[in-house]
Amino acid sequence: MSTYNYWEKLTPDAIRARVFEALEQNVDYKKQTILGIPASYLDDKVFSQEETFLKNAPFISTMVQNPNHIGCHTLGTSEPFFKGTQAIEQEVIELCATDILKAPPKTIDGYIASGGTEANIQAIWIYRNYYQQEHHAPSEQIAILCSEDSHYSMDKAANLLGLAIYKIKVHNTDRSIDTTSLEHQLHHAVRQGKKYFIVIANMMTTMYGSVDESDFYTDALQKNNLPFKLHIDGAYGGFYYPFAAEKNTLDFSNEHVSSVTLDAHKMAQAPYGTGIFLARKGLIAYANTKAGYVEGEDYTLIGSRSGANAIAVWMILMTNGPFGWYEKIFILQKRTQWMCDKLSEQNIVFYRHKGANIITIESKYITADTALKFGLVPDNHAQPKWYKIVLMDHVTLEKLMLLLADIYDQKITPSLA
Repeated sequence: MSTYNYWEKLTPDAIRARVFEALEQNVDYKKQTILGIPASYLDDKVFSQEETFLKNAPFISTMVQNPNHIGCHTLGTSEPFFKGTQAIEQEVIELCATDILKAPPKTIDGYIASGGTEANIQAIWIYRNYYQQEHHAPSEQIAILCSEDSHYSMDKAANLLGLAIYKIKVHNTDRSIDTTSLEHQLHHAVRQGKKYFIVIANMMTTMYGSVDESDFYTDALQKNNLPFKLHIDGAYGGFYYPFAAEKNTLDFSNEHVSSVTLDAHKMAQAPYGTGIFLARKGLIAYANTKAGYVEGEDYTLIGSRSGANAIAVWMILMTNGPFGWYEKIFILQKRTQWMCDKLSEQNIVFYRHKGANIITIESKYITADTALKFGLVPDNHAQPKWYKIVLMDHVTLEKLMLLLADIYDQKITPSLA
């Protein structure tokens, strides 16, 4: 395990004190004469602001006080009205960048986004603008390159930003990049006039938990002398895979990685609407839209956003601490392996990346009733080929045994042995 610059385990009292201290540094709409902000605390006719209710609830208190974290707080100035909770967001960004994704301290910009979709679009938006501004490239010469297992947010980005997208086939058995398909797609793109590439490598795909070898992309692009920017989509795996596979090429220790997406509302169990975008210093400026009335201007896709989401991530990480987080992932890894062993015993065909907590089972073993009963998610609702199980904290061995019994058609009672 690594040493940590910013990540530590704090007591509940220390966490409460830190959050309430930050809120004291924010504006207080009730006590101060604040006239120019188009916002206020949450509607007190609907949301209780009773002090006895809020005094031991730092996250709920932040929600009620309603700080707006518009902008990016890791560079330049920001709106001074919410400087207390902005400082906690800065801590979250620095912790994720250095202590999880191995960046040198103070080398990463970022912000709490609405989710992985926004963070992925933010990255592609930045790199499109970079190529346009630095290389005078028209959109017709810029392309997105990713695997066929990549999240649909890449298609959204292509549509929104007017870019072509080229998808690489994967091998069905292990979901790895098909290097022959990669070479073919690169040559096809070049023949169509593409000169600049925005590459997305997956740190655990949403459906399969599969992990891309980023070197496959970078080696092929360098061999063909094609400029590229590499973004890592760790929306699912960012809070899991670095702890299950400490040695990998999908973090900032890889010189080719320019940015990373994380989603705290998946494995970190933060409220929905809590994605994280991280990029090397100097890149996020390409997304500045010159919002003159916002102090520090705005470099983000979303604009206004709740500071409470940043508080939630910070509280979760500081409650667990780094070693508690390793233990959490260790337990989920063991639980996932147990399920894989049980499936293997019955010769049930499945896929699982060794560093992931997602198991996908061939659809021929799963009836429609079983899928409905256990909330199994298909790769395609119209014609499913696979159904996935996601081993989250609430997915206990007891619940897995119920699924196994259903798959076995009640003929076999799985044992814990």
